[in-house]
Amino acid sequence: MDSSLLVSKLLFPLCRLILTMCAGLLLAGLLESLHWTRFMARLASPLARLGHLRSVAAASFSLAFFSPSASNALLAEAHAKGELSRRELIFANLFNSSPTFLVHLPSLFFMVFAFIGSKAFIYIGLSFVAAALRTLGTIIVGRFLLPVPDKDSEQSLPEDNSPRSWSGIARQNWRNFKKRIKKLIIYTVPIYCIFFVLQHAGLFSAAERWLAEHAAFISFLNPQSVSIIAMYLVAESGAALSAAASLIHAGALAAHEVILALLVGNILSTPMRAIRHQFPSYAGFFTPSLALLLVVMNQLCRAASLILVAVAYFYWAF
Repeated sequence: MDSSLLVSKLLFPLCRLILTMCAGLLLAGLLESLHWTRFMARLASPLARLGHLRSVAAASFSLAFFSPSASNALLAEAHAKGELSRRELIFANLFNSSPTFLVHLPSLFFMVFAFIGSKAFIYIGLSFVAAALRTLGTIIVGRFLLPVPDKDSEQSLPEDNSPRSWSGIARQNWRNFKKRIKKLIIYTVPIYCIFFVLQHAGLFSAAERWLAEHAAFISFLNPQSVSIIAMYLVAESGAALSAAASLIHAGALAAHEVILALLVGNILSTPMRAIRHQFPSYAGFFTPSLALLLVVMNQLCRAASLILVAVAYFYWAF
């Protein structure tokens, strides 16, 4: 493992992750100090009320359109204060599926469009429908499983004792940030490094190759599609999109076959990539056990929604 690999594959990505999370902490702290979270909660409060979610979940939903990291920081703070139970935290995190997807939509769309052209509209559209289904499903299930929030506790707000001047608000936010950043670094850095070592040792590649070799349940697809799914499993999404573009241009696969193969590859590869990339980020805001629970629940719901969309598309297009 040479120094250039450590710098390009470990140091730079880890620094980018830490900086993003720090920015999220600062933004969430600033909004909390200014009590803007109350205004943001009002924007999504009708949806939150339908799912028996608290106002902090509504504020997190609105904030997720701009910064998923800040949204997670807001939920973590509420959970630490006892304002959200573990079950409510899980539902609030799943509630943010649609805005979190929309944050990454521009970069995702242009990358997919560069490879498969106008077919990207269908693939991205189906992916968005899956994200919307997760948010809608959270609202429906939450209405049955979550208690109705106490109106008195939701409406009675604490006295505003925060400093009035911007310098005072900045000092208060900085003090809170210094307390939170310690936990973020203590958990995120070692976990990220451990997963980097495991990836470099070939553990994830071996698991993905095994899955690609034993995925007999995708035999309903055109055999040519397997190469797209294999690229999704053993490499990054760019390799799968490159394979898809090649097969489309060669006329080996129809557009609907490529889109279905991309959906299946996305479903099969997501759990492994989520553990590698999403878990270290979540562990900076929540305890490792709670972070793992949130990631697992998030990815199970993500896979289920994509499966529903893929099945519906299969019966519609084929």
